[in-house]
Amino acid sequence: LLGHWLLALSFIVLAITGLNMLYGRTLVQALAGSGIDAKATYAGLAYYGKLVHNYVAFAFMIGLVLIFFNWVRHNLPHPRDLVWLAKGGGLLSKNLHPSAKKFNAGQKIIFWLVLLGGASISLSGIALMFPFETTMFGKTFAFLNTLGFSLPAEVTPIQEMQYQSLWHAIMALVLICVILAHIYIGSIGMQGAIDAVTTGEVDENWAREHHDLWFEEVKAAERTVAVPKGAEVEPAE
Repeated sequence: LLGHWLLALSFIVLAITGLNMLYGRTLVQALAGSGIDAKATYAGLAYYGKLVHNYVAFAFMIGLVLIFFNWVRHNLPHPRDLVWLAKGGGLLSKNLHPSAKKFNAGQKIIFWLVLLGGASISLSGIALMFPFETTMFGKTFAFLNTLGFSLPAEVTPIQEMQYQSLWHAIMALVLICVILAHIYIGSIGMQGAIDAVTTGEVDENWAREHHDLWFEEVKAAERTVAVPKGAEVEPAE
């Protein structure tokens, strides 16, 4: 749970402070008023919000690394994921949930969207924190041109920062939408899912219904521990 909550809480802080940098001057300052004191208050809020944004960003990056090493082996694509998606995760069939291990196809999609989107946001964020030190877009455009694209490979330092800023904002808004959907499904959107998020444990009936293959793996492991290797088991009458 450490990686999940470190990532979740840092993302919430980053989303709030980032949205304030994007839309605060238009929305927040307008609510505060047009006087000098109101503008000064918003200026202070924006300044300290940016500081918080920059420092909390490193906690977000650590969270990305933790969830990658903890969960990547459970989120590799498998042919059964196509069956899960074809059945809409069980929404298209009454009282029948497609087979899944610890993570179903929907969770795998969220995992890779967060991981790849978060990595992209992190790279552009680092470029913005240390301006004129990277040439990510120039090199990316040059590489894509070798594949047949026609992009401006000669990117000036100012243009590089403009691209980084635009990309950072776009990807952040996309990821906010993804996380909002994830929060809904993991809380009120699916009965019983909130237990997995808050405690790391789920009810056996819920696990059998939603993640039957994983449930059987856990039970098989428990039986192996309960009966030591080489021990004799009395046959059932």
